[in-house]
This record gives sequence, structure tokens and C-alpha cells, in this order.
Amino acid sequence: MANHKSALKRNRQNVVRRARNRANKTKIKNAVKAVDAALEENSLDAAKAALQTAIPVIMRAASKGTIPKKTASRKVSRLTKRVNGYVASQAA
Repeated sequence: MANHKSALKRNRQNVVRRARNRANKTKIKNAVKAVDAALEENSLDAAKAALQTAIPVIMRAASKGTIPKKTASRKVSRLTKRVNGYVASQAA
């Protein structure tokens, strides 16, 4: 561990940021799992509701810098595509 005052502060900041990033990534994973679970249960309304709660969680993590913005957009796009594909398959 560093001995300089600025290096000690940097270490404290890194610990806090790591904890925040891990929490945000866990929230993303849980939101995606909720959408997956709703699709597995063949529950259209639950899938749409889970998607509507997952999108802000993903985009918030991107705005905080936890994940890159393009990664967030890709995740949202793929989730939306899966839910819409499920809706189309149910309509057919």
C-alpha cells in the first residue's frame, strides 16, 4: 500500500468506486434475469414490465460510467428484440 497522502486518498476512492460499480453491475444482471424469467414463464405482461424496469437500470449504470454507453445500448436493444420477438411469436 502507498504511503503518500494522495496515493492513500486514491486508494480510498478506488475502493468506493469498485463497490459502486459492482452494485450497479449486479443490478443490471438481476434486471436482465427478471426479463429472462418472465420470458421462460411465457408471461407477456411480466416480460414487458420487467423490460421497462430493466432499461432505466442499464442506462443509469452507463451514465454513471460503470459500463460503456454503447454496451448499454446493445444490451437494451437485444433485450427489446427478444421481448418483441416473443410478442410476435405469441401473436402468430
